[in-house]
Amino acid sequence: MGDGPDNDGALTRAYVLHPELTSDRDRRPAGPALEEAVALAAALPGLDVVGAEIVRLPKVAPGRLFGSGKSEEIKAKLEAEEVELVLVDGPVTPVQQRNLEKDWGVKLLDRTGLILEIFADRARTREGVLQVELAALSYQRTRLVRAWTHLERQRGGLGFVGGPGETQIEADRRAIDEQITRIRRQLDKVVKTRELHRAARRKVPFPIVALVGYTNAGKSTLFNRMTGAEVMAKDMLFATLDPTMRGVMLPSGRKVILSDTVGFISDLPTQLVAAFRATLEEVLEADLVLHVRDISHPDTVEQAEDVEKILESLGLREDVARFEAWNKIDLLDGEARAAAEAQAARSPATFAISAWTGDGVPALLDAVSDALDEEKTERVLDLAYAEGRKRAWLHEQGVVLSEDETETGHRITVRWTARQEKRFREL
Repeated sequence: MGDGPDNDGALTRAYVLHPELTSDRDRRPAGPALEEAVALAAALPGLDVVGAEIVRLPKVAPGRLFGSGKSEEIKAKLEAEEVELVLVDGPVTPVQQRNLEKDWGVKLLDRTGLILEIFADRARTREGVLQVELAALSYQRTRLVRAWTHLERQRGGLGFVGGPGETQIEADRRAIDEQITRIRRQLDKVVKTRELHRAARRKVPFPIVALVGYTNAGKSTLFNRMTGAEVMAKDMLFATLDPTMRGVMLPSGRKVILSDTVGFISDLPTQLVAAFRATLEEVLEADLVLHVRDISHPDTVEQAEDVEKILESLGLREDVARFEAWNKIDLLDGEARAAAEAQAARSPATFAISAWTGDGVPALLDAVSDALDEEKTERVLDLAYAEGRKRAWLHEQGVVLSEDETETGHRITVRWTARQEKRFREL
């Protein structure tokens, strides 16, 4: 996003509003929701969040979201704080956005726009960049009362917030649709390339462990502890956007591939779920899914439910092993910590850990190793002499128990996992 609207590098003064619709019985608790929205804003470089508040609404005003009295009250605060950008933690219609910007004399972003800006700032791989552009265009297409061209942006970001590359033009639907078609074509190529990489990786004998979790749960910190990799790990929402893969040797000597994924978030706008599906598809390849939870967070249960819902919508198979790592145990006081550790100990698939201090991580790694070593079966295979490649693969895997020569080739007794058998059949 660059430095916000000012070319001189000054920070954009931003204000966060969380509208709490009092008539909505299913609404999230407003306090933690506002904290999350402020953390989202803090994840975007160039912003200085000068204030934040919960706005209780009995009902949504169709043209302006807030009633006239409340709108005037907010305007006075924005003027007093010299606010340039308002972030509304929720959906805002194009008409509401245009009216509020006019009334308040500021720029306004809703939750989807903000998350898109963060994604644009974080995307590193070719695929990540294309996915963000696709999501941004889908979002922009629905808001043609006030459209941006983010393709002229400079220094990353989408130009919603402003910046040297912004030209506020009314782009027509056809232009956007043409861009969407072009990007989809590029994405198809990238996805095919990734499918080739993935097919090559399927031949790699190592199981894949995918780290998933709510944004800011500490996945990247755990990833770093497990791999020794300097992956960007900040106390910041969406610090990881593109999946990072690393080969890791577990203490047992077992080698696995560890995959760190983008953080999940509640109320993720639909066009973003679609856009980032490919990024999360790494999870579908996993042999074990490790769900990292921030156990110190007041909404840890709701966050875990959000993650489970997204995994379900991705179509994660029932038979994939799943562990929960209850992270940030070091942030709980003595009594709460003891209770969480005792509760985790009651489940063989739950581990209380601190990725930061390393507490509980060795036990987690041992359990991961054991889970991936489960259920081996013995088979007797007859291989022809011409099938030297298959024979070599079996020896590489370390699954050969005995081997005898026959008239036509080799009779080999193996002990292997279902995954190894599947890979062998694919050779």
